[in-house]
Amino acid sequence: MDLKNYIRNVLDFPKKGINFFDITTLLKDKDAFKVTCDLIYDNYKNIKIDKIVAPESRGFILGSVLAYKLNAGFVPVRKPGKLPAEKISKSYSLEYGTNTIEIHKDAILKGEKVLIHDDLLATGGTIKALIDLVEELGGEVVGLSFLIELSFLKGRSILNGYNIHSLLVYDSE
Repeated sequence: MDLKNYIRNVLDFPKKGINFFDITTLLKDKDAFKVTCDLIYDNYKNIKIDKIVAPESRGFILGSVLAYKLNAGFVPVRKPGKLPAEKISKSYSLEYGTNTIEIHKDAILKGEKVLIHDDLLATGGTIKALIDLVEELGGEVVGLSFLIELSFLKGRSILNGYNIHSLLVYDSE
């Protein structure tokens, strides 16, 4: 099954000049969704993982399924003002602006093995910020998991030293 056939490209979203890779078309197809979940799980099933950390909102979808299948905890990372308890935050750049993410201070315990999952690796800013937050809390990042990688944006370049797995790689827009 070629999963790229289930990804919709939306031009000029969220702003002019951006080609948005829409995963909702993959998620709505039960067979493509199952294959996607199973393939990502297969890459990590033999690694000890205590927590899956995923940013909102699309990272939550496969991140929570992955946590369930790996018998790990799930930690949502949110935009400012969405988490109710004590938190830490980190600002970062993305391909079309800047953003800030937050994580609860008690989400990761010192020494826990953490897999970070998101739907997309573009410039790497979101994931680098997530790595910084996890490591600040004492977690050990054992891998970075993505459904899609836009290799032409060179996000891997700021994630050196981490085990990166991308299910689908796009070499050009």
